[in-house]
Amino acid sequence: MKFACRTATFALAGIAVISSVAFAHHAVQAVFDVNKPITVSGSITKVEWINPHSYISLDSKDDKGSVQHWVFELAGPGALRQAGLSREDRGGLKPGDAVKIEGLAAKDGSPTGFLNKLYFADGRVFVLANKDPYAR
Repeated sequence: MKFACRTATFALAGIAVISSVAFAHHAVQAVFDVNKPITVSGSITKVEWINPHSYISLDSKDDKGSVQHWVFELAGPGALRQAGLSREDRGGLKPGDAVKIEGLAAKDGSPTGFLNKLYFADGRVFVLANKDPYAR
């Protein structure tokens, strides 16, 4: 009886862990508006190479000269590396780098988005959904 109770407890704990991870992960369409493309240019303030999603933060000036802080979500580091972008890549991404980002706007209107294309100052273009991420 003790063995069956212990097995059931471990099984329930495993299900709870798996379901919480699945619940925390979301589809792009759940948070971002696929019908609302945006383009933001600015200076990178932070890059987070974390799972399940990486993030690029940047400061961008609007038409009035006010600085707005943006955060763009990307795939995780493994998927980015497979697509051709990593922290070791050709100088990588670091605070102070000037970039232009094309992506999808957040549904809630916040200054967040999902990155589709990343334009580097040296002319390279990283395309997240393309097999050749540095298409020119």
